[in-house]
Amino acid sequence: MRVKYFKVDRARVHSSQNGGIQPRQSQVSNLVQGSNKRGNMLDRSLGGILLEYTTLTPQQLDEALAFQKDKDIRLGEALIQLRYLHQEDILKALSYQLGIDYISVLNFDDIPNDLIHSVSINFAKKNELIAIGREEGNVVVAIADPENHMALDDLKLLFQAPIKPLICSASMITDAINSCYNRTPENDAVMSELDEDNTDMLDQDFEEVEDLLDSDDEAPIIRLVNQLLVRAVKQKASDIHIEPFEKDLLVRFRIDGVLYEIMRPPKKAQNSILSRIKIMADLNIAEKRLPQDGRIRIKLAGKDIDIRVSMLPASYGESCVMRLLDRSKVLQSLDTIGFFEKDLALVRNLIHRSHGIILVTGPTGSGKSTTLYGCLTEINEPDIKIITVEDPVEYQLAGINQVQVNAKITMTFAAALRSILRQDPDVVMIGEIRDRETAEIAIQASLTGHLVISTLHTNDTATTPTRIIDMGIEPFMVGASLIGCMAQRLIRRVCPVCAIPRELSQTQLDEVDLKPEDVKGKKILKAVGCSECLETGYAGRSAIHEIMPITDEIRELIISNADAIAIKKMAMRQGMRTLREAAVLRMLDGVTTFEEAMMLTQEDVKRSELGG
Repeated sequence: MRVKYFKVDRARVHSSQNGGIQPRQSQVSNLVQGSNKRGNMLDRSLGGILLEYTTLTPQQLDEALAFQKDKDIRLGEALIQLRYLHQEDILKALSYQLGIDYISVLNFDDIPNDLIHSVSINFAKKNELIAIGREEGNVVVAIADPENHMALDDLKLLFQAPIKPLICSASMITDAINSCYNRTPENDAVMSELDEDNTDMLDQDFEEVEDLLDSDDEAPIIRLVNQLLVRAVKQKASDIHIEPFEKDLLVRFRIDGVLYEIMRPPKKAQNSILSRIKIMADLNIAEKRLPQDGRIRIKLAGKDIDIRVSMLPASYGESCVMRLLDRSKVLQSLDTIGFFEKDLALVRNLIHRSHGIILVTGPTGSGKSTTLYGCLTEINEPDIKIITVEDPVEYQLAGINQVQVNAKITMTFAAALRSILRQDPDVVMIGEIRDRETAEIAIQASLTGHLVISTLHTNDTATTPTRIIDMGIEPFMVGASLIGCMAQRLIRRVCPVCAIPRELSQTQLDEVDLKPEDVKGKKILKAVGCSECLETGYAGRSAIHEIMPITDEIRELIISNADAIAIKKMAMRQGMRTLREAAVLRMLDGVTTFEEAMMLTQEDVKRSELGG
């Protein structure tokens, strides 16, 4: 392949601000001497080159040098942040200074797959580089920092060939990495068909398929959507995001809680792709102004996959999010969810109470429903009647009456709960407490001899009582009915194949409230990335919990309408393990990394701050 790149004319460097200027020969000597103190026309420093060939003034350069020193950044970055020059000016000047060609545009389609798959995506992103072709026995590499000699030396060893670097913008390289590393032969074939076909008519006369792997439909749109679903299941994605922008259509998967770009189908195929999904979800394909929710049930290699579809009108079309649920997956018991032994004992004590409210909190996708199902499975006995109100019913549980919420016929959580209480249940599970009416009925149920288990969207356990009070429930009612709160997160497991040992600095130890002796002999790991973990460094997730039983002291604080910090400090004094502490324990056990523990949790109270 012949690499197409733009060579800088070393006779002069053009400024992007004035469309191209000649070197200011009459001023150069004074500028270089006055600002850089270099004193001659042969000054090849970046500042000297920019002074000679761009609109940069000595005063601006001096300001940028001071700004660079203050912010501890590079001169080029300082000039860009101060808006004295554009990035293109800096890159062209670097090209002139180092004698390395500058490439202004990357053609992603021309980059060979064998070069892409030879370099790990983590290495490419970390060093902001991408191998783009071969030329006269050299491997041509686009790189944002041509002075990153360590990365270039590593590539030389990897390819066993000389490396020819080209200077390229970091944003262009990032786009190339996101586009090229998500290629698959199947996607390339379908994308090619989409480019060739008239996609305006592809959203008509679609037929449903029974098993996606058995489908031999040749319609490109159907094949593309089917491939997305197959790939999402294979890569264990929890969500598929299809997002329209002004000139692009972006497809991303959420894998282990993190979004990854998968592909960018042609913009002209946007309506056809969304129409196909709407037909599969039994939605109105003509309605593009209002949000719609639907469900797709498919078979994939014999597995039953349930997909919840959400359509939301946005500026450049409808945004589509599909949440995947493997219905053939075996429900987890409390023993396998990931509780520490002490926490598991607390949970079992709470769910075997005769009455009261237990609330599980956390953001969307934190595994709350799995924990609720685990609790119900634990207490599901012939002598106990359990009724659930859910939106939607995700798993069918034998021996449990499950009610589906349907807002279209005013079958809300509150409406369902009123009827449920007349069904003489012992245990009631509410999918989510969303409003004051639902909260009031749940509290009344708990005060009349029912055990109520539900979820709430709060960040931790201590803010849960205050959130219910904010809904308009009296503090004494909350204190009388609440028996326990549990906050939950899903923390990514470090990949066992590529993880390597590491040590924590004193600053990092201070961040997690640890001493050097606390980590002695512990297996602390660093995520690297390999083909087994899709170059992410992580494989799978594990739950961490913060469990707060409502003791008499905490109940008094709730009734007195104390703030969340006071409640949390009291719970910690009584032995509660916070989410941050649970994440740190997982790190010390070699389950996750320091970076993941810090990213997923936040600490507002340290044990050293508790005092008496």
